[in-house]
Amino acid sequence: MTKLRVAIIRQKYRSDGGAERFIEHMLKALSTAQLDLNIITRSWQSTADYNWHVHICNPPNLGRLSRERGFARAARDYWKKERFDIVQSHERIMGCDIFRAGDGVHYVWLEQRARIASPWQRLRDTLSPYHHYILQAEKEMFNDSSLRAVICNSEMVKRDILRCFSLSAGKIHVIYNTIDTQLFRPASDANRYAMRQRLQLPDSATVLIYVGSGFKRKGLQAAIQALAPSNRYLIIVGQDKKVAYYQQLANQLNCLNRLRFVGVHQDVQPFYHAADALLLPTLYDPFPNTVLEAMACGLPVITSTGCGGAEFITDGQEGFICDALDINTLNHAIMAIPALSANSSLGKAARCKIEPYVPQRLAQSLTSLYQEIILHR
Repeated sequence: MTKLRVAIIRQKYRSDGGAERFIEHMLKALSTAQLDLNIITRSWQSTADYNWHVHICNPPNLGRLSRERGFARAARDYWKKERFDIVQSHERIMGCDIFRAGDGVHYVWLEQRARIASPWQRLRDTLSPYHHYILQAEKEMFNDSSLRAVICNSEMVKRDILRCFSLSAGKIHVIYNTIDTQLFRPASDANRYAMRQRLQLPDSATVLIYVGSGFKRKGLQAAIQALAPSNRYLIIVGQDKKVAYYQQLANQLNCLNRLRFVGVHQDVQPFYHAADALLLPTLYDPFPNTVLEAMACGLPVITSTGCGGAEFITDGQEGFICDALDINTLNHAIMAIPALSANSSLGKAARCKIEPYVPQRLAQSLTSLYQEIILHR
């Protein structure tokens, strides 16, 4: 039986990138299916030893606009030459069979970003050739007749697409991310104690964790402002060019001594094990993997209405949901989080909620979609 040749398009793999890690999880889940899996990319640094093929398309570029346009052209030329059976793009490139909207809708992101931007920044975004290109590429891709299906990782993104584009709802498939609940597990008392000792966190303190690079979009400023009046601690896993700004903000709010900036780590689980909840008041995030990871580790989640992961949370049961910029409500949510050692009911409910979302479920959903597309081609 001839294997179905599937091409996955993603411009670059970054070890701490949520979208890239999803692709690797997806490839692992699909590796048992009868598929010939191919990645078209500029750079793929994964060390995972699985049976898929990496095809490098790395045309020269002179900046981010040139980078996007050049990769789109090179990737499209390559997949047309190779004549793959299914082309699934994770980039906004016209002509693919399937688009996975893992980065959400660019127009909606700009809407949300405008809420915290200065007048000068909003004007710059409006005039930006890069944003014009991404918006146009998104529009052309969604309007292209060759697009057979769109995969969203949340109902939020599906609603955004239907609001912004004239696309049939029947083409949009919500397939949630998956989590390895055997790998991500609640902390033992010994692990929790050891990690708190390492981070110089009081054993009896209530500790929250923030995970994500790109602090502005992920809402670190709001997290610090909401945490400052409390007695809670915060572990910050991730990187940003302006990390000094956030440290200065915390210092001005007299809470820097309760923050732990630990940088980027490929293995985040030990840091989850030191925490009592995830705090992620992100402006716009289709469905960050950190929500699933934290919940699998038995942590309740405080997140925003602009986060697709909020769909897994009933307010007050697995965590709390509020507007990303509502500092007062965020503070109340922070104060409502108990230490796991005192009351783990929220955390247990969080883990229970995500347990069905295993890799096999993702593989079944994707292979069914591929078969449907081939059948009706």
